[in-house]
Formats: sequence, C-alpha cells, structure tokens
Amino acid sequence: MPGTDDVDDAGDALFVLTAVLLTPAQFPSVLGDDYPEACSVLGLEPYEQGYGLVLGQDGDGARWTVVVDDVSLVACAIAAWDCGMEYDLSPDERSVVAALPGWPLAVAVAAPGVPAPHDPVPDPEQDDTDRPPLSPPDSDHWGPAQRRLGADEIALQWAIWREQVDDGVEFVAPGEKAESDTSDGGVRRVLAEARTYVDAPPPPGRIRSSFASDGARTLRVDGPGWSMVARTDDIALVLLDDEPGEVLPVGRGPELPGLLKALDALAVRPS
Repeated sequence: MPGTDDVDDAGDALFVLTAVLLTPAQFPSVLGDDYPEACSVLGLEPYEQGYGLVLGQDGDGARWTVVVDDVSLVACAIAAWDCGMEYDLSPDERSVVAALPGWPLAVAVAAPGVPAPHDPVPDPEQDDTDRPPLSPPDSDHWGPAQRRLGADEIALQWAIWREQVDDGVEFVAPGEKAESDTSDGGVRRVLAEARTYVDAPPPPGRIRSSFASDGARTLRVDGPGWSMVARTDDIALVLLDDEPGEVLPVGRGPELPGLLKALDALAVRPS
C-alpha cells in the first residue's frame, strides 16, 4: 500500500491511501456491469479516455474519492505500488474533475496522524448535499455488487476455483431440456444472453479481456443479474443474483470455445 502524499484540492490536503482506474477496460466492478453504468454511479460522463480515482482522507480524517483525468499518472502509481515501489501520486489541481465524499471500495488502512476514517460533514453551500457518501457494499447482503465482486475474486484466483470443479462438467446448451435444478435454467439464460452480445455488442466494459497463462485470455462478462468468468482455453464459471454465493460451472463442450472466442474478439483490453 502506498504511503501518504498531499494532493492540493480546493486548498485542503488529501492524504492518499490508494487509487484505482475507471476506464472501459478497467473499472471497479462494484460500481456497475459496464463502464457507462460505473460512471453514472459517480455522476461522471463516460469519456473514452477514462479517469483515475484517488482515495484518501483530509486533515480531519474524512473519506474522499477524488476523480482525476490524468489516467496515465494514476496507472503509473498503481503499477509502481503493485511492484512494492514508492510513488508520489500528486495529481495537478487542474486534473481534478470531482471530489466525492466517501469511498466506493473498502480500504484497510488509514492515514497516520489524523482522526479515524469517517464520512465528511455535508456542506450546505454545495449543490449535491442530498447525495449520500460513497460506501462499499454490505458483505452480509447478496446482490449485484456482491456478485460482481465474487466474479472479480474468481478471475484473480482462477487456479484455486478451477481445482474445485469436476473436469467432467458438461456444457449447458440453451436448447436442452430443462432440468429440475433451477440453477441450470439460470445458466442457460446467461449463455443465451452472452450470445446476443456477439450480434449486438453491449456497452463498453460488459466484456473485458485480460492476460492469462499459456497464451490464453481471462474473460469477465456481465449482464443483468449475472456475471461470467472464463478462460479462453478452459471452462466458464457463472454467478447469479438469484443464487446467492453459488458458483456454477459451464463445461467446454462443442459450443463454449467458439462463444468465448467471439466474446474475446469484442472485449476491451487494458492498454
């Protein structure tokens, strides 16, 4: 985790704790199923170049999410921190697009020498005082945000989750006779909706592709009420809003490889 640095925002110091990208290829999935939806949650225009989200505390300890348009600076900082290196993330004041109260993600550290993290007191002179502070989703509740976070975790820990799946799992085709298990019906719906993306590409960010080992790609595909994680050389794992905490496997069979290849061709990729 990076150390604290000062960012001049409206004359107040911000002690930077961490940062994330908000671009069509990389954005906090907790905010939405696609990039435009994630931007809408924050009241931002879904510009193609994207944003950086800088999370920190002010001198009173209040949580703030500062949105900047200097994406390259934030990307460099994240890359350095991931390598265990120090990086002075100090965006120019002119790059600040918005300062939003609260944090959309859980942050496990706090700035030293200031009060404990808390939501800032609303400023009655601001026009957006009715907007509640950003906050991470409740881990005790299952819904779209938790489903997407679960898919993120599977993508990060693919090998661990893959070991729990029987290699004999079969592909579930939409035309097959319905089983008594309601989750099979849900998986068929996911596959059918994923196929529609091939003919009618969804909003940016609904399909994301990232590097995987052995020349494969890891796909993150989202839709209304569902998320899918897959490797282009392997199976897919599905999560549903209607199946709290369940991870449903989809075997390769004769059809999944072609579907994954077509989805990967449509995916946005990190630059």
